[in-house]
Amino acid sequence: MEVLKEKVEEEEAAEREEAAERAERGEKTKRPMEVRREETTMTQEMLRDLERKLSEIEVSVPEKLLAFTKDTIDTSKLPLSYQSNTLKEEHLLQVADNFSRQYSHLCPDRVPLFLHPLNECEVPKFVSTTIRPTLMPYPELYNWDTCAQFISDFLSMVPLPDPLKPPLYLYSSTTVLKYQKGNCFDFSTLLCSMLIGAGYDAYCVNGYGSQDLCHMDLTREVCPLTMKPKESVKEEEKAPPKKYAIKPPRDLTSRSPTFPMQEQENAKTDPLHGLRVHSWVLVLSGKREVPESFFIDPFTARSYSTQDDHFLGIESLWNHKNYWVNMQDCWNCCKDLVFDLGDPVRWEYLLLGTDKPFLRPSPDQNYPPHPHLSQQGKEDEDKSFDMPPSWVEQIEISPEAFETRCPNGKKVIQYKRAKLEKWAPYLNNNGLVCRLTTYEDLECTKTLEMKEWYQNREDMLELKHINKITGLNVDYFKPGHPQALRVHSYKSMQPEMDRVMEFYETARVDGLIKREETPKTMTEHYQGRPDFLSYRHVNFGPRMKKLALNSAESNPRPMVKITERFFRNPAKPADEDVAERVFLIAEERIQLRYHCRSDHITANKREFLRRTEVDSKGNKIIMTPDMCISFEVEPMEHTKKLLYQYEAMMKLKNEEKLSRHQAWESELEVLEILKLREEEEEAHTLTISIYDTKRNEKSKEYREAMERVLHEEHLRQVEAQLDYLAPFLAQLPPGEKLTRWQAVRLKDECLNDFKQRLIDKANLIQARFEKETQELQKKQQWYQENQVTLTPEDEDLYLSYCSQAMFRIRILEQRLSRHKELAPLKYLALEEKLYKDPRLVELLKVFV
Repeated sequence: MEVLKEKVEEEEAAEREEAAERAERGEKTKRPMEVRREETTMTQEMLRDLERKLSEIEVSVPEKLLAFTKDTIDTSKLPLSYQSNTLKEEHLLQVADNFSRQYSHLCPDRVPLFLHPLNECEVPKFVSTTIRPTLMPYPELYNWDTCAQFISDFLSMVPLPDPLKPPLYLYSSTTVLKYQKGNCFDFSTLLCSMLIGAGYDAYCVNGYGSQDLCHMDLTREVCPLTMKPKESVKEEEKAPPKKYAIKPPRDLTSRSPTFPMQEQENAKTDPLHGLRVHSWVLVLSGKREVPESFFIDPFTARSYSTQDDHFLGIESLWNHKNYWVNMQDCWNCCKDLVFDLGDPVRWEYLLLGTDKPFLRPSPDQNYPPHPHLSQQGKEDEDKSFDMPPSWVEQIEISPEAFETRCPNGKKVIQYKRAKLEKWAPYLNNNGLVCRLTTYEDLECTKTLEMKEWYQNREDMLELKHINKITGLNVDYFKPGHPQALRVHSYKSMQPEMDRVMEFYETARVDGLIKREETPKTMTEHYQGRPDFLSYRHVNFGPRMKKLALNSAESNPRPMVKITERFFRNPAKPADEDVAERVFLIAEERIQLRYHCRSDHITANKREFLRRTEVDSKGNKIIMTPDMCISFEVEPMEHTKKLLYQYEAMMKLKNEEKLSRHQAWESELEVLEILKLREEEEEAHTLTISIYDTKRNEKSKEYREAMERVLHEEHLRQVEAQLDYLAPFLAQLPPGEKLTRWQAVRLKDECLNDFKQRLIDKANLIQARFEKETQELQKKQQWYQENQVTLTPEDEDLYLSYCSQAMFRIRILEQRLSRHKELAPLKYLALEEKLYKDPRLVELLKVFV
């Protein structure tokens, strides 16, 4: 605050110097009191005029959008730190009040500072202590973009009660997360807490924003999902202009941006422009490899440059360690602000205990020297004050809440000519989690296209793109589809229609990449095949009419032409390696084109006239030279022989049969895929992880059955341990019914055995007692014999042994005495249990 005092003193000195100069020139000067009185009168008139204009502006907030009040919060279960302040917090509030009074006195034209609003328990809390740095256990929340997107989806936006003032209440992040709604200050506090915990240099900002920013109005913004990434286009080097070249005609088109009339009507001026209070997050460069400082709007999770026009000014900002007041002019919004918080001229700090270094102004800046830079030692130590720890509990987000994201599992965001809908996983039966609908008009009445994103689909469907204008549907699949399907483009699910199928070639044995189908053709692209096949194109003719036409499978389309292309086979010479072969089935011809050698400009070609092996009379047809027409760049002797041509033709005939069969199998595969897709769309089964114990019914039933079996086994073991008749019943034949004589014998044997165990236990205690007594006596005798020659250490050891031996002897004596007292009682208790045992009670009634 001393910098502000110096500025005021400088202004008063400048006024006095100006008055002195006027007096020297003979000008009439006014008294300072008169000047101040006139300035005060003008200021009051301006304030009255401003209040009158602002009073004409009415802002109403719908009741359903009002933030939750203290009446809706159960404060009885909140911790003690929420309901009261510590001595250090009270001291901090006093420091903040003193800072606010000095600030208001030295800067009367500035609005009051946002320092210590009330929390949910109506206890004033300093804003810095409301930030609770927390690193969330989810890797997705470690980066700023995904963290901001989660908060934007998880919370519901509530406007400020008064758009011109900061809120009176600032709730804890735990309460905001519990109720899943809050204003811009609640959003910023939660986001800042999570970003600081993730290692970012983040700050909450109290400033002024545009109307769209404050109201989370994205109707004039383009949806990020509709924007295509910019492709880097290499600029061609232009040739230098010729000296006498004709100049092109001038471009007379307007350079100003053109907007439709409807958009211009919507872009109305805001009467409260520059006055709307908003809070956002500032991320400074340095930490987490952030190259440049930027803003984050917590409502939309969008990042903006610090020079963006949506941000109109800053009053103050804070983190969990300190509070800074902006002393720079915001006449040009935030474009000229310097975010060097270590500069005490630009940013007035509240506490001295800050990690921002004090920077000395450069020589070209006409700033007066700051007194804090010259004062050292005890004075600074006396003014230093550490920020108290946060009063907010640890921020926690349960896995269920993290998965659900949106309030009630659904959220709708309206953009310019687009609408984005989001759902929680497993909320929709078909696995739909996101839908983007784009429209032709601003009123969003004419749909252009839809994009739907899916998760946890058993058919691996990831994205469905539907074009309402052309009727084209494009389905995108993740790896794992039963048919290795990657993309499926179609207009109808009926067979023999226009469609394109793309596959994951590594998941298929035949190496098929893409299949294009029309009513008359089918084209396939391959890669990585051992026969080097890369392309197959099949032309179909009109289908023959049949009376019983059940499906395309029973009446396949006749093939007219098959064209196949091959990659280069390095194991063969180029002039013998087929590059393309065409089977003209209707014309009974086969055309071959070979690869071109590197030292040639043309390739070999050969055409075979395929005929039937026998004529109409059953005679075999002999190969003739006119049945093979060839063009060879370098003719060779063996290729001219009829035997070579005959063997080549016979081989091609077999390959033609194989190609026709493979094309027929491709048709059947298309039918199978279409049938499978119809079944998948009807069932739309969702996959559930085995670790998801709440949704996985099979895993849940299996776990419950295992727990039930283990519990029953445990009960059987406990029962067997406590069943005193089990050893004796095991001696009898299984399933045999007890007689009265057997019951009496079992009772007597059980009692005798128990009696013997009691006696054995007493004898064991007696034997241990006698052993300890004998060893003590031997030790005492040894001591008597060697008492004269013993050292003090030996005597100490002897006394210690005697003490421990006497302790053990006394314990054994007490155990034996107690055993003698309880043995008869235990015997009688067992006898009573035997008489009441359900297995013996009916047979021993006579003896009771």
